[in-house]
Amino acid sequence: MCHDCNGLGTQVAFDPDLLIPDKNLSLRDGALRPVGRIDNSKNSTGSLFYRQIFKRLKIPMDKPWKNLSKAQQDTVMQGTGEKKYKIVWGSRGTSNSRFEGLMNQLMRRFRNTNSEGMKRWYSQFLASTPCTTCNGVRLQPESAAVQVGGQTIVDISAWTIDKTHDFFSNLSLPGAAGEIAAEVLKEICNRLNFLNSVGLSYLSLERLGPSLSGGESQRIRLASQVGSELSGVIYILDEPSIGLHQRDNEKLLRTLLKMRDIGNTVMVVEHDEETIRSADYVVDFGPGAGIRGGNIVHAGTPKSLEKKQSSITGNYLSGKKAIEFSSDRRRATGVVSVLGARANNLKNLNVDFPLGVMTAVTGVSGAGKSTLVNDILYPALARQFHNSTKRVGAHDEITGLEQLDKVVAIDQRPIGRTPRSNPVTYVKVFDEIRKFFSMLPGSRMRGYKPGRFSFNVKGGRCETCRGDGVRRIEMHFLSDVFVKCEDCKGKRFNEATLEVRYRNSSIADILDLTVAEAVEHFSEHPKIRTKLQLLMDVGLDYLHLGQPSSTLSGGEAQRIKLARELSKIATGRTFYILDEPTTGLHFDDVRKLLIVLNRLVNAGNTVTVIEHNLDVIKTADWIIDLGPSGGPEGGKVIAKGKPERVVKISKSDTGRYLKPLLSRS
Repeated sequence: MCHDCNGLGTQVAFDPDLLIPDKNLSLRDGALRPVGRIDNSKNSTGSLFYRQIFKRLKIPMDKPWKNLSKAQQDTVMQGTGEKKYKIVWGSRGTSNSRFEGLMNQLMRRFRNTNSEGMKRWYSQFLASTPCTTCNGVRLQPESAAVQVGGQTIVDISAWTIDKTHDFFSNLSLPGAAGEIAAEVLKEICNRLNFLNSVGLSYLSLERLGPSLSGGESQRIRLASQVGSELSGVIYILDEPSIGLHQRDNEKLLRTLLKMRDIGNTVMVVEHDEETIRSADYVVDFGPGAGIRGGNIVHAGTPKSLEKKQSSITGNYLSGKKAIEFSSDRRRATGVVSVLGARANNLKNLNVDFPLGVMTAVTGVSGAGKSTLVNDILYPALARQFHNSTKRVGAHDEITGLEQLDKVVAIDQRPIGRTPRSNPVTYVKVFDEIRKFFSMLPGSRMRGYKPGRFSFNVKGGRCETCRGDGVRRIEMHFLSDVFVKCEDCKGKRFNEATLEVRYRNSSIADILDLTVAEAVEHFSEHPKIRTKLQLLMDVGLDYLHLGQPSSTLSGGEAQRIKLARELSKIATGRTFYILDEPTTGLHFDDVRKLLIVLNRLVNAGNTVTVIEHNLDVIKTADWIIDLGPSGGPEGGKVIAKGKPERVVKISKSDTGRYLKPLLSRS
């Protein structure tokens, strides 16, 4: 392995793209982000130094960075070595100073500083870059030069699993080499075939483990079990279809059925319709979510589930309930165009994203959807509107941004990781509740302010648990244990604060109400009721106001974020991006999600979703379908247009699976 990067292929260094995010700026106007503007009006030490250095090096300060020559750019970034230049510091005299270059200067300061604040500041410009010694191949030159069948291990590692399988299946070695390698080749082909069988043919062999989705990691572990061909084993899988296109999902189901047929028991937690229909036995929980759930509604075959009137799942399977859509699609009010997109496997694409409508970016797994939207479109918009330093994937330009005023990415990550974070603090309704409680007669008599009813500051909270309601017991080698606070009994506030009541409920009682109960409780208070109603609108009426965010599912967290967006004053110029928002959602939750997304679009905003769920795709106004396969065979636009047009394009796998849904509806 390469000793400089310890076989990782990368090293942490200052990233030129983060140091110079806008290459249209000149040096004088602040192209060097850590340095800022260096015009004549600034007399700071840095500005004096850079103005004189660039003048002596004959580097124009008024030309856009992209128009400087390669040699001039390299000089600014890497310096001029040991050569010294006379710098005049005004009344402070002169000095002979080296110009070490921006990257060398930042690295020196980063290594020498003892300030944690400065380290965090420098870190925003750091990124994993290819190792300069091995150029990212991880091996020493002599190891990387060895060839088998005319290919090095570096070449093969960059291939997808299906391409690698084809290579080793057709590899013919002469004489004794062929006999020696026969068993090894057989084993390699078998293992690669196992990965193919669980829908992972699009992954490259060099793909890093942390970059895999939860579904991909789970399917890799499943592939290792397929190869063992054990029997009498219980396999438990939690939503293995996450991130899979319907074409790849068929492969996964065939693999699961094969494992069943050789004598194993396969238990799957799943919302996918095809998986449910393929099961021999279905246990359906409900009838609702949260406090309304926890009961077994049905246990039996998928056919008997369809006949179960009390089962929401059964009603969707039987067609009694369905996600409706209108064939009268909304018209775009404008367009944002990504030109020359060529990051990862994208084939120099020009893609138009219509504005004022809901767009679904579809395609088989590994086709390039996330690269186009998450690696190019979102970082570019975030850089334009929010001064983000996130790296933008390779492309020529993006036009039409003047029609927008902000971009928002809504994912399923937790809204908070501590007991202090909860739904009402996130949507800012707890501020209104605290203000209201501070105006009650009991508060005014005691002189209580809104802060008295916060569990984040001293005064009204229980100081034993510091407003958490629980105490954390460290177990050292085991996971920490949380126990209810013995002083406040989990209520978070001290006795004096709890004496203030509204309709016989203290602030702790309010936090214990469900959203539906709280809407009724505050029915006469529009500011509070309106924000709580938003949580009702996104289908979260069963949540408790004070429920810790760490106990929320990904889908619940996502809908709380959407509720917060709905509470903001709409400009009609926001671009929303969601990456597989239906992950972990039931049919009925998908219906509620679509109501919210359509509400955002009807307010004039733009919603773009990366999605495999056909119920979402059929409701979209516009589809951009990438393919035709994953990895190097993907990266092309196979189809674009309204769903009714995409289903007519024979090359589109998405269109093929979507067609029966449109016909049925």
